[in-house]
Amino acid sequence: MPGMTSSARPLLNRRLAEFGTTVFAEMSALALRTGSINLGQGFPDTDGPEEVREAAVRALRDGRGNQYPPGPGVPELRTAIAAHQERRYGLSYDPDTEVLVTAGATEAIAAALLALVEPGDEVVALEPYYDSYAACIAMAGGTRVPVTLRPHEGRFRLDLDELRAAVTDRTRLLLINTPHNPTGTVLTREELTAIAELAVERELLVVTDEVYEHLVFDEAEHVPLATFPGMRERTVSIGSAGKTFSFTGWKVGWVTAAGPLVLAVRTAKQYLTYVSAGPFQYAIAEALRLPDAYFDTVRADLHRKRDLLGDGLRAAGFEVYQPQGTYFITTDITPFGEKDAYAFCRALPERCGVVAIPNSVFYDDPEAGHSQVRFTFCKRDDVLTEATNRLRGLAS
Repeated sequence: MPGMTSSARPLLNRRLAEFGTTVFAEMSALALRTGSINLGQGFPDTDGPEEVREAAVRALRDGRGNQYPPGPGVPELRTAIAAHQERRYGLSYDPDTEVLVTAGATEAIAAALLALVEPGDEVVALEPYYDSYAACIAMAGGTRVPVTLRPHEGRFRLDLDELRAAVTDRTRLLLINTPHNPTGTVLTREELTAIAELAVERELLVVTDEVYEHLVFDEAEHVPLATFPGMRERTVSIGSAGKTFSFTGWKVGWVTAAGPLVLAVRTAKQYLTYVSAGPFQYAIAEALRLPDAYFDTVRADLHRKRDLLGDGLRAAGFEVYQPQGTYFITTDITPFGEKDAYAFCRALPERCGVVAIPNSVFYDDPEAGHSQVRFTFCKRDDVLTEATNRLRGLAS
């Protein structure tokens, strides 16, 4: 064809050759095409607080953020983020030098890995992992080293001996996600203590994805890794407004870390989006100042939805791993005589009009999660009830 190169070299950068269209895009398109209930991609089907939405409208009308906001984020939001970390966790950050606003947590992850990882560095990550982790490590030229969370007594657990064994002289960074997507595991104080001790002993950097920090249930508690001895100066903590406030389309995330780490991440981030979400930044600044009652209500509502969907999935015949956090439930399909989660999820819309996500795509070794399927419960009660009613047809 005219204009096409005659070279046999592939068009796509070889570092990204193993990555195609994300499973979220594929399954959401499948839901749209078949008119199925989408319990795959994790976005709420109702908006967050009206006062936060109105704050965005006020910012638009007042001309705040309609032009390029400051590179690190608007001062009001950086101040609110720092106040949130202090109030919630006793972590003190300078809004001017230790807070960076990003285009959602996904950009924060990308910028952190691009800034801190060089070709040949190893990055230890807990699998199954959010799919952008693998792609961002690859773009940075790093080598990902998975440590697998495995089902045990109804939940997924971290093997600390396996984690220690994964660290080598080439390890640069630990990539930790708690509360954990997709398994719903919340790492305990004892597990976090061991991770912190390992990072200090081996002089490792740590990136922690904490976007589900407010969505924890039962007796679980979210404890930021940066609060442990020796960790503040080596930890990049990532947060996001989307999950907590149900405005996932606004894409407002942030990084908090010691000044030198934020400077490094900002250097990479400025060449990605530069800036984003100007008016929404002002709105999220107000959202972070909502009273504790708001966060308690969100948590209680999602706790109830978790139980509603979990009970329905059990009644439909799934083995259910009870999540301690996030808004996802991981299940096992072997009770149906099924072994291939990807094939199961592709066929599910035609079988009963529901879309889910195969966990196998979140593993380096798909066999490790070959029979695991993830459902989200951040939907209206009537949607969850209808979905579980449809899924009951699988037993027949």
